[in-house]
Amino acid sequence: MNNLETYTGKTFDDIKHIDEYGNEYWLARELQKVLEYKEWRNFKLTMDKAITSCKNSNFTVLDHFVEVNKMIELGKNAKRKIADYKLSRYACYLIVQNADPDKEVVALGQTYFIIKTKNNRRRMCSSK
Repeated sequence: MNNLETYTGKTFDDIKHIDEYGNEYWLARELQKVLEYKEWRNFKLTMDKAITSCKNSNFTVLDHFVEVNKMIELGKNAKRKIADYKLSRYACYLIVQNADPDKEVVALGQTYFIIKTKNNRRRMCSSK
């Protein structure tokens, strides 16, 4: 994936999950791949900046970045537990704001999450 034509808003919709309460979330390791981060440690640095932004904005970090563990297969029936995160839309927005600006998909992510957040706010305000 090397040009913006490859990506659409569907790129982020495709990795969106809905929990049993109807809340949407994204998994950090899936978002890492979409944002073309090859290594978790580099993506985690970006996510740490987003967590700092969340704290500095006086939001409760655990409302937006929820650590979850999952098991991965290593081969020969071996498994290992790895950390992942359930991310709110706001968390994803903060991540793409802190991501590598040289990646075209990051620009699309910035647009996607700000538009979706604004649309959600409008729906919430109009339903009051």
